[in-house]
Amino acid sequence: MVLKHLMKYLLSLLFLFFFNISFASVSTDLSAPSFELVDSYGENISLSNFKGNTVVLEWTNHDCPYVAKHYATGNMQNTQKQAKEEGVVWLTIISSAPGTQGYVLPDKANELTSTRNAEPNHVLFDPEGGVGKMYGAKTTPHMYVIDKKGVLRYQGAIDDAGGQRFWTKNLLEADNYVKNALSDLQNRQEVSTKVSKPYGCSVKYKI
Repeated sequence: MVLKHLMKYLLSLLFLFFFNISFASVSTDLSAPSFELVDSYGENISLSNFKGNTVVLEWTNHDCPYVAKHYATGNMQNTQKQAKEEGVVWLTIISSAPGTQGYVLPDKANELTSTRNAEPNHVLFDPEGGVGKMYGAKTTPHMYVIDKKGVLRYQGAIDDAGGQRFWTKNLLEADNYVKNALSDLQNRQEVSTKVSKPYGCSVKYKI
């Protein structure tokens, strides 16, 4: 089982190398790039709508084994719950292109939210991959935390459980970078960890 997951991880790395996907670069402590996407209920959602709220962006792909474990263990939902309790807006973004792993239609996205007891404010679709590439989202999951002024304060992995130990580690005991960033912002402190290396499956962008 571990070997199977390792092979999937290596294939994801090869995908990024051979197809030479071009990513923009976003920097922490600078304004987060604005965007507008359609959500799973057909509503146009703009990041600018949430000025005055802390916002979490979660890039996802439900068929990615890394994402699957984060949800199966309740790690992602637990993080979403803390965010919700603190009045944070959570935007889940799907940048999988049509015909690729993780691409879903709105009804399926809503079904996944319900069956996994997830708590995003919106599930957003980015099938052309423009927003994902603008933010430099490389993996699922890939997380970003934006403060109430619209400034990007954290980007990277959800926690420190990356690498081969991911498959045996209790994720609920990992050092959760997103929770830490939210707590720091809630307490009006400097975010202690601003950038970390994301881990997971490659985002299945349109080629």
